[in-house]
Amino acid sequence: MKIRNSLKTAKTRDKNCVVVRRRGRLYVLNKKNPRLKARQG
Repeated sequence: MKIRNSLKTAKTRDKNCVVVRRRGRLYVLNKKNPRLKARQG
């Protein structure tokens, strides 16, 4: 999982990417390609 300042590029890398907010943190998750996971905050 990558930790980034901005998730704008992370969410546009793949069409299956989903932005989720959990415990005050923003995550980009991808069921089809789990290598594209990222977190902010």
